[in-house]
Amino acid sequence: MSKRVLVRGARQLVTLHGPAGPHRGGAMRDLAIIADGAILIEDGLITQIGPSRRLENLREARSAVEVNAAGRVVMPGFVDSHTHLIGGPPLVDDYPVARRGYRGAVLENVRAVRRMTKQRMTAEARQNVRHCIRHGTTTLESKSGYGLDETTERKMLRALSSMDEKPLPIVLTYLGAHVIPPEFTEHAADYADWICRHMLPQIRRRRLANFVDVVCDADAFPPALARRILAAAASLGLPTRITTDQSAHSGGVRLAVEVGAISVDHLAFASREDVDLLGRSATMATLLPGAVFHAGLSRYAPARPLIDAGAAVALATDFSPATSPTCSMPMILSLACTNMKMTPAEAITAATLNGAHAIGCAHRAGSLEVGKDADLIMLTVPDYRELPCRFGMNLVAMVMSRGEPLYPRLGTA
Repeated sequence: MSKRVLVRGARQLVTLHGPAGPHRGGAMRDLAIIADGAILIEDGLITQIGPSRRLENLREARSAVEVNAAGRVVMPGFVDSHTHLIGGPPLVDDYPVARRGYRGAVLENVRAVRRMTKQRMTAEARQNVRHCIRHGTTTLESKSGYGLDETTERKMLRALSSMDEKPLPIVLTYLGAHVIPPEFTEHAADYADWICRHMLPQIRRRRLANFVDVVCDADAFPPALARRILAAAASLGLPTRITTDQSAHSGGVRLAVEVGAISVDHLAFASREDVDLLGRSATMATLLPGAVFHAGLSRYAPARPLIDAGAAVALATDFSPATSPTCSMPMILSLACTNMKMTPAEAITAATLNGAHAIGCAHRAGSLEVGKDADLIMLTVPDYRELPCRFGMNLVAMVMSRGEPLYPRLGTA
């Protein structure tokens, strides 16, 4: 017997229904809101969406479990497209992290993660996922990259893989090219060759990850080595991403466009030329203001020029115990609107539909449309614009993944 749920009475039902593909430019401000909206869910999928009055009168709705939104906002769950769920303890002795520097902060956590068992890795990731859910995330990406050796990288990916769909989907990224590990400080090219010849074939053969990411930055890999790794990944059929321009302009955007990376992330030091390139490219720009805020820096990615140039912009937490220890997508929206001059509507699009495109899951997540998974959140407020406005507050009242309540359980609110 099928399970039906009717979510009704939303003052603003934010659907993000629109043309296929990531939203760009002015389309990022069109949230396709239905006033007094409702959603009918059957076996985890959205089967009907529209005004409450129409859906309440459907024959299928009569046997549905009813959830009354009571005049509040209902919208897609957040898609956090850049995280590090396993990364060891926060660096409280070196807060703010800028005191140690990016590479130093990463290597401090590498030492901690290499000592962890798979069971401990899984426990840490589960705890972090619970925090993500409470702040409205229903799909996320997570990377390896705190092992930088074969044993630990594989252990991280397997720990994360064991959690996929339990309780929410996790897209996996191999980030062996995070920074140069201490064993290869004077032999960066040898480490890149090892990744290309040894690790990437394993990732492909054992299906350990969905993407391969490379950090192309002053404290990580120069463009020549990054290109070598990305080309090797592409030759194996592995989709690629690049993290770049976090601490200096590094040439990573041009490289991302040239190799056809699905996304290029961070971009605090992206140039005007980079902005124009992304405006004409299919490569998405994933912005991570949490890392800038946590480091106590003032230079944020040029979100406003990127959007005005027609680039497809996503937002993510970059959750990492070392460099961006927050699971709160609402806080990221606040930073985006305050410090990067995005509008609330643009920020919501970037954190839902465009985030889903950045990790290849927009066919099922990121918007509320018939046929997609019923991944949605209910806020405690009647207007979506309050979400970024009330910074540091959690306005999430309910989270559903494929029609199942994750936070809080129905009847326990």
